[in-house]
Amino acid sequence: MRTRTKEDGTTLQFTNLSKSFGAVRAVSDLSFTVEPGRVTGFLGPNGAGKTTTLRMLLGLVNPTSGAATIGGRRYSELEKPLATVGTALEASDFHPGRSARNHLRVYAAAAGIDPARVDEVLGIVGLGEYADRRVGGYSLGMRQRLGLAFALLGDPDVLVLDEPTNGLDPEGIRWMRGFLQSLAAEGRTVLVSSHLLAEVQQTVDWVVIISRGRSVYEGSLDGLETGQVVRIDSSDRAALTNALSSAGAEVRATDDALLATGITAGEAGAAALAAGVPLSLLITESVGLEEVFLQLVGSDADSIADGIAQVSA
Repeated sequence: MRTRTKEDGTTLQFTNLSKSFGAVRAVSDLSFTVEPGRVTGFLGPNGAGKTTTLRMLLGLVNPTSGAATIGGRRYSELEKPLATVGTALEASDFHPGRSARNHLRVYAAAAGIDPARVDEVLGIVGLGEYADRRVGGYSLGMRQRLGLAFALLGDPDVLVLDEPTNGLDPEGIRWMRGFLQSLAAEGRTVLVSSHLLAEVQQTVDWVVIISRGRSVYEGSLDGLETGQVVRIDSSDRAALTNALSSAGAEVRATDDALLATGITAGEAGAAALAAGVPLSLLITESVGLEEVFLQLVGSDADSIADGIAQVSA
């Protein structure tokens, strides 16, 4: 295993990246940087454009415009891809009839990697005693660990992982958190994609949040403003929404109420009174990180995924 430092690590750069599928804009003018020496969370709801962005980084999808580079080079320009960037995008992308050891030996041989590395990475991810078991008998969590072993095979400078805690039990999630942090501490660049803030909140040092293919926030979790939200409701939600919006509030509907930010409870009540809208609920609540995340990404991010499915059909 090579010795690394943050100073000589590899930076990922996304510059004005866009991708359209027919009339559907999946990613739109997306720009952000992923630095070595920290775990960066790439967050957004399902359909927000995360997987498409990662596939453009890895040369699996051609961008409509813009660029995604690894240490200043496109993936296709890397001399030794597995030694530069390790990826785990699909936990189920393994032949069920082959063993974990057999899978990794094939990849190692194709990439010119010392076969001894196979048993090393299987041990690192906790699959050493299951190395000869057929992957078809693996749980989802075990396949996630196998995907991570594949990503580590070339001892890469960069790790790109899509939903790495999916299918893991609580102990496995704790292990994954510590392991990703240890990789970053070695000077590696770690990019973790997830649609759930709670799953990466205790792991990441930096977050990039996207919605509808656009960046809505880049920074530390501490930089996400938390505070107060007005929970308000009426039998005439449409009129109430219009009244609150006209007063300058951001309004989001939930099953049991409207949530308004950028406005106090007093101002919300006054706006409803002026519009002649009767209220059935008006309270102020504290806002946590999860609520801030939901406010940033909106409520209809699945429209992109639906649109792409329609175009592809």
